[in-house]
Amino acid sequence: MDRIPILQESELDDAQRCVYEEIKESRCGHVLDLFMALLHSPVVADHAQRLGAFHRHHSSLSTRLVELSVLTTAKHWSSAYAWHHHDRYARGCGLETGIIDAIREGNETVLTASDDAAVYAYTRELLEYRHVGDETYQAAWDELGTTGIVELTALIGYYTMIAMTLNAHRVPLPDGATPALPPPG
Repeated sequence: MDRIPILQESELDDAQRCVYEEIKESRCGHVLDLFMALLHSPVVADHAQRLGAFHRHHSSLSTRLVELSVLTTAKHWSSAYAWHHHDRYARGCGLETGIIDAIREGNETVLTASDDAAVYAYTRELLEYRHVGDETYQAAWDELGTTGIVELTALIGYYTMIAMTLNAHRVPLPDGATPALPPPG
């Protein structure tokens, strides 16, 4: 079955072009196909890119913790596209290969840093059970503080929306990329 097309820059109307330019500016001149799909609704694309920019550049969470949660969320949703882009970001901010591989393979992930362990457990519980138990919640709150736990919850929700968008519309991986995760479903 056909899915929505990935827009091309030449096809954008004025409202889409305005948001496209903002995305391009916030992402060092590159607009991912994810956003080209979202641009069918410029308002949604704009809000999504602004929230994503917040998580990338202004969160109280370290980049390492953000990427740990993003990879965990991408794995949960079998989002090969999100995984493809965030695997290299995670490696670039020091997330160890063994941790990345364990998350991708669905193996028990041993995390020695208390903040890593708290973020990973919180992310997994929220995704798997749709709530977080008291012990896991307290551990995350102790590590991240009130602002951090609110931002972590929003991050998980944001990347859940991104993964659902990518999966529902079957946004393809970049040419030549090999999926690191099985397809959803």
